[in-house]
Amino acid sequence: MLIQADQNAQRRNAVRNTKGADGRSILNGIDYLEVANDQRTLNLYFIHNLPGTQYAVPAGVPALTADNILIEGGTRLRSIQAEFATAIDNLLTIRVDTPGDLSVYTLRLVNSSNPTQPPLGFDSQLAKVDFVFRADAVAEMEIAIDQTIPDTPPAIDYLAKDYSSFREMMLNRLRITAPNWDERNPADLGMMLVELLAYAADYLSYYQDAVATEAYLGTARKRISVRRHARLLDYYVHNGRNARTWIAIEVAPEADGTVFLGASIALNRSGALFFTRVNSTSSEPEKLYTAALESGAQFFEAMHDLTVYSAQNEIEIYAWGALQYSLPKGATQATLKDTGGQLKQQLQPGTVLMIEQVRGRTTGKREDADPIRRHAVRITQISAIVDPLGQSAADLVTQPQPLIEIEWSIVDALPFEVWVNELVDETAIENISVVRGNVVLADHGQTLPPERLAEVLSYQRYSPKLQHKSLTYHSPSIPENISATELLQHVAMRDLQPSIRLKEVKTGYRWQPRIDLLASDRFARDFVVEMEEDGQAQLRFGDDQLGRKPLPGTQFEATYRIGNGIAGNVGAEAIAHLYAQPPGVLKVRNPLPATGGVGPEPLDQVRFRAPQAFRERRCAVTEADYAEFAQQFPGVQRAVATRRWTGSWDTIFITVDRANGQLIDAEFRERLLAYLEPFRLAAHILEIDNPRFVPLDFALIVQVKPDYFRRSVQSLLQETFSDRIQSNGQLGFFHPTLHTFAQPIYLSEIVQAAMQVAGVVSVEVSRFQRLWQPPQGELELGKLLFDRLEIPLLRNDPSAPEDGRIAFEMQGGLAYE
Repeated sequence: MLIQADQNAQRRNAVRNTKGADGRSILNGIDYLEVANDQRTLNLYFIHNLPGTQYAVPAGVPALTADNILIEGGTRLRSIQAEFATAIDNLLTIRVDTPGDLSVYTLRLVNSSNPTQPPLGFDSQLAKVDFVFRADAVAEMEIAIDQTIPDTPPAIDYLAKDYSSFREMMLNRLRITAPNWDERNPADLGMMLVELLAYAADYLSYYQDAVATEAYLGTARKRISVRRHARLLDYYVHNGRNARTWIAIEVAPEADGTVFLGASIALNRSGALFFTRVNSTSSEPEKLYTAALESGAQFFEAMHDLTVYSAQNEIEIYAWGALQYSLPKGATQATLKDTGGQLKQQLQPGTVLMIEQVRGRTTGKREDADPIRRHAVRITQISAIVDPLGQSAADLVTQPQPLIEIEWSIVDALPFEVWVNELVDETAIENISVVRGNVVLADHGQTLPPERLAEVLSYQRYSPKLQHKSLTYHSPSIPENISATELLQHVAMRDLQPSIRLKEVKTGYRWQPRIDLLASDRFARDFVVEMEEDGQAQLRFGDDQLGRKPLPGTQFEATYRIGNGIAGNVGAEAIAHLYAQPPGVLKVRNPLPATGGVGPEPLDQVRFRAPQAFRERRCAVTEADYAEFAQQFPGVQRAVATRRWTGSWDTIFITVDRANGQLIDAEFRERLLAYLEPFRLAAHILEIDNPRFVPLDFALIVQVKPDYFRRSVQSLLQETFSDRIQSNGQLGFFHPTLHTFAQPIYLSEIVQAAMQVAGVVSVEVSRFQRLWQPPQGELELGKLLFDRLEIPLLRNDPSAPEDGRIAFEMQGGLAYE
């Protein structure tokens, strides 16, 4: 039931339209009142928004409460009180303690301190309203009812959505409003205006549909819209990743000591620029560079500084005088010739070397070399030694041979056997494989000259677009103390950064790219790069609440790289040129293919995954949670967590079984703790432990076939039950990769492994227990059991008997004379 406050429409219009010197309305008043069906709720509507709400009239006064409501009148029920009043925009909802009777009541707005006056800023003529609580009593009131019959509204075709339908709708309307105008010539001024309005309506209609389409994740078509929707669901949409590769540089002696600079964000510089092979007869740098741009060549930049030396072009692997020599699969060390004595000053821990087959194993010809047998290693230890005999496969050199012994990480272990010397039909083939230095890590992308962006304007939001497409996304840092293999294993997609540097032209202030601005305060000079499906990048800045807003008149200078995604996954030997090549550089090449390039995440995949992103658990609560997150860290084979009370708080001890049996060092502990920190509960302290290795003591009685030598069979057994990679490429029985926490060892597995060795007739296990502990019935039980933090250990190293042993009693077979 609606009741108007006053019949004086002119007074209401005056209150609605009168404004002060500041352009704001000066008075407010009651417009009308509605009584709800429960007869206890009164909806009081005002001409302007109420105090306490946005755009309130009057401004700066307290909000209306139940103390400002006075209800008078009534016959039987007179003392009606307002229990509470709540304001939303121009609506004041009032709840009374009891419904009134059938008589007329008056609702007044009063000043709580002076009930005879209306509240401050409210018109006295529009501060009261008469009403009844029941609809059947309306006849008792004198309510002004407008008897005017409204005109029939014109028919509007709401299906008109494009230019032609809007044009037709306007012409139909003009036939009614201007029946004498029948000109339809396109050159007519009236027709020109109609078509102009139809065009504008078509554009606005499309804009309306586009906004409605982009408002939902399921219907959005623009990549920027999908990315923003997904980010609200805590899902990160990646824009691809650039590729990486190793580039080997060969130089002449006059170029020794030449330094190739790597990219540096701190120094605001790009790295040495390499690019793929182009068909050009010119050797001039600018012409070669222009030909590369025109042919669509892929560019790579050095990621770190490199000093080159001619002695590292091709380094021989020392064979210690053997005519047949190779580095076995899984090897982590090698000896190199240092004839000139230069390598011991040039090589150091952290240097990357490339092991490469350069000749055919059976022919000795370079064209027969296997291009697959190439592998990069990063030196962890290096030492200079001398072979006093100086033997080679050809002759006996009387001069001592200077050598360099290098070691690399188990992660860089050779994936195949590397042949060095071979004897074919009594012909010695030497240096089948060599080691190459002067190797630099390069990633896909080309730094462009600085680009001036549009000036910041005051009347619109600043969101400039970059001129060139395919912005590079990369991981600029190169961690120390990690292997060459890990350097090619890129970081997580959400940790990648756009390769762009932004600074203000006048002040020189630098702005930093971020994934989003949710963690940026109003002073942070941060911005977000948003990519479209065609590779176009636009920059989004803050609003002085989340991120700083650029001041009007500011102009930015952007320096960025282009080149991203799978285009950078070029094949081996594809890179052949160096921009502005200095004198003495003979050759540049990539022995291995570039890897790691990934295209932008497809939008269909985002729509499928984003709604489930919030279900992903990103914190560790139980011990199993900590173990699960630890196992996701690279280099961790298995992890077990244990909660212990250490006096003041809970400490979570994470026992880690590293890949290939490595022990936990300080560097690995620090990296793992940093990885687990985002998942850790505030009340938990984390500690990283080594497993409890349990040395074993086994003894086998082996019956050998009559036509096999006992010592040969025993050597095979020792290799089978070792913790190393066997000569056939298979893992030894006690290789660390095959055993982890609480994993039992069955007696039947020991017998089975021994019986598979050539020359073995039968096997009997006479000792099957833990080292230096009495038997606990393991032999009768047929298995060895271990605790949740224990890992079996058996290295059978005579110099370290505490690491486990296995003895073989050989019977039968042939004995060496």
